[in-house]
Amino acid sequence: MSRRQLQRQGPPPGPPGDDTGCCVLHVDMDAFYASVELRGRPELRGRPVIVGAPGNRGVVLSATYEARRYGVHSAMPMARARRLCPQAAVIPPDHGTYARVSASVMDLLRSITPAVQPLALDEAFLDVRGARRRLGRPVDIGELIRTRIAAEHGITCSVGIASTMFVAKLASAHCKPDGLLVVPRDKVVDFLHPLPVGALWGVGERTEEVLSRLGLRTVRDIAHTPTAVLRRELGAAVGAQLAALAWGRDERSVVPDEPDKSIGAEETFARDIDDPNVIRRELLRLAERTASRLRAGEQVARTVSVKLRLADFTTITRSRTLPEPSDLAREIYVTACALYEAARLGRTPLRLVGVRAENLVEAVVPRQLTLDEPASGWRDAERAIDRVTRRFGSDAVRPASLVTSKGEEKDE
Repeated sequence: MSRRQLQRQGPPPGPPGDDTGCCVLHVDMDAFYASVELRGRPELRGRPVIVGAPGNRGVVLSATYEARRYGVHSAMPMARARRLCPQAAVIPPDHGTYARVSASVMDLLRSITPAVQPLALDEAFLDVRGARRRLGRPVDIGELIRTRIAAEHGITCSVGIASTMFVAKLASAHCKPDGLLVVPRDKVVDFLHPLPVGALWGVGERTEEVLSRLGLRTVRDIAHTPTAVLRRELGAAVGAQLAALAWGRDERSVVPDEPDKSIGAEETFARDIDDPNVIRRELLRLAERTASRLRAGEQVARTVSVKLRLADFTTITRSRTLPEPSDLAREIYVTACALYEAARLGRTPLRLVGVRAENLVEAVVPRQLTLDEPASGWRDAERAIDRVTRRFGSDAVRPASLVTSKGEEKDE
């Protein structure tokens, strides 16, 4: 069940309650991509805004709450989003900027406590037990986080506070946008039991169908169903997990700084493309975006992979290990092109292409290279571009092959 549905169907959020023993925080940025874009577009504030590829074949990455009132939500096909909210302003995504803002927000959270576990660019769990003596109660820490993110980054977040990770994440969804909600330890069952079964982790579409067939529609229904029945109908692991979560039992703890396993970008074309030159140009764009995110996260990749989706939705993936870990767009692009050529697709029409950096490791301070080592110049140039785009935006500098003449449109 989506966060949007959960907010609509669950109990309304209440004021912060007793936070005794509630040392887990879930911090979730509100409409993150859209909020970042609106910082430089004050004229769009209060209007429906969608972040996604301008064509009709991509998906929504983010939408402001004004757009969500029309039923628009992330992962929705752009064509449907445009039909639901034709008056919305559509902004192409700027992934490099999102990665840099995310990295800065995560640094802010680590200044509160080192026990930070990012889940994605826009959300993280914190264990604040070690910060209480210095910063006060968990609710005070949650308010401090909200205030600092708004003041330092110009965006808002919602904070859920509970005794477990599962309940803290639900709490942040209930108080969106720009809210804070504590679920006291002795009120967890009261909070959970009215919720629909889709609120539980592990309940996807198929599992929800099975539960519905059994007449189980709320978390309370699951809680009062014998565990043996759940295990028999859903499998041992899923049945046991749902039985525990229905009573608020979650044994997991915050694991600090779990690194991203991969970073990448992909693009769905507005129409199927069979021109290898256009496809290589898109691979360059995606390599630039991927490399920028690697550098923002101070990571380098050992492996590069490409995704090639045909018009009939057949998907081909190819990967190659680099001689040395890299965060250079040039090296990622050259490898991606080689993988595309190795697929021997010729002029087979493609619906989507993607580039991904995998087997990530922490970047180290580069050694001093000699003048005859060309990587030195490329690395300096790309880091200079990072500095320019941070100041002037992602369109300030780009490879010549990605620059269009006046009036010309790119395939997106």
